[in-house]
Amino acid sequence: MKLHQLAALCLAAGTSLFAIEAHAAGELNIICSADPEVCDVMKGAFEKQTDIKVSMVRLSAGETYAKIRAEARNPKTDLWWAGTGDPHMQAAAEGLTQEYKSPLFDQLQDWAQKQAESSGFRTVGVYAGALGWGYNSDVLAKKNLKEPKCWADLTDPSYKGEIQIANPNSSGTAYNTLATLVQIMGEDKAFDYLGKLNANISQYTKSGSAPVKAAARGEATIGIVFMHDAVAQTVEGFPIKTVAPCEGTGYEIGSMSIVKGAKNLDNAKKWYDWALSAEAQSHMKEGKSFQLPSNKKAEIPKEAPRFEAIKLIDYDFKTYGSPEKRKALLSRWDKEIGAKAN
Repeated sequence: MKLHQLAALCLAAGTSLFAIEAHAAGELNIICSADPEVCDVMKGAFEKQTDIKVSMVRLSAGETYAKIRAEARNPKTDLWWAGTGDPHMQAAAEGLTQEYKSPLFDQLQDWAQKQAESSGFRTVGVYAGALGWGYNSDVLAKKNLKEPKCWADLTDPSYKGEIQIANPNSSGTAYNTLATLVQIMGEDKAFDYLGKLNANISQYTKSGSAPVKAAARGEATIGIVFMHDAVAQTVEGFPIKTVAPCEGTGYEIGSMSIVKGAKNLDNAKKWYDWALSAEAQSHMKEGKSFQLPSNKKAEIPKEAPRFEAIKLIDYDFKTYGSPEKRKALLSRWDKEIGAKAN
């Protein structure tokens, strides 16, 4: 018998649900949209500090949004941790996630607080990272290619077949790239640019960090990713050099949301509060995660790209995280870019 059926029988009989709640007290179902290594680190650290058994699945941010939306009437997920903030904001706007203000809210950076406030406290920032790319310096030298320093450089014909980026339908990183270019150039010019860039793309990956991992292996020369993902490959010993685009660039606020209708709501709130703590966020570097943490007291990895050294645009999270804008941009990308993808 399923738990919800047992609950209904107990209610009909006037029986207390205490036993049922106790049965579920040690469980939590999470989707993690970060790299698998940091997902495992966070899961292990949380389980060590609690008696809660975490069932964790790794999906990209776009895939997670689609799953939560599809399961809205019968949620199988309690909490969504990490991944770019745009799809978290879309889920919030559609009422797929639950309002919750953590008692640790005052400990957070301004950008994390604004993310929560603009969503009606249906999501919150847990880390931040700037968009850019990483290139394999050995491959670049071997092929006698120039260092790409600006967005404009990436459309040079000499890079034909040398670049990878994710598909914005599945990847929050790639959607952030799309939204960034629209904000820098204007929509029509951005799509003209993406059409030219498409001639140089060898593969549109599902995962946002996959392009720079391919560059690290020598399967591509350049991977358009968040800069901290490129740094992670350098730390691993690969000849990856990280670039912040000269024209300016966008950034992500990696976010966290409790799913509306979560069956293990109390445990979801326990993870939520724990994941916003300085202690928990300081664990992320153990998973080779080099973002900027949202808790002001969390340890910042020395390798993390600092915002003050990067030319950042004033990224409009509310507009580009709205269902209408996201749907319109992805639809146009599918028609004008995806349909012509190599």
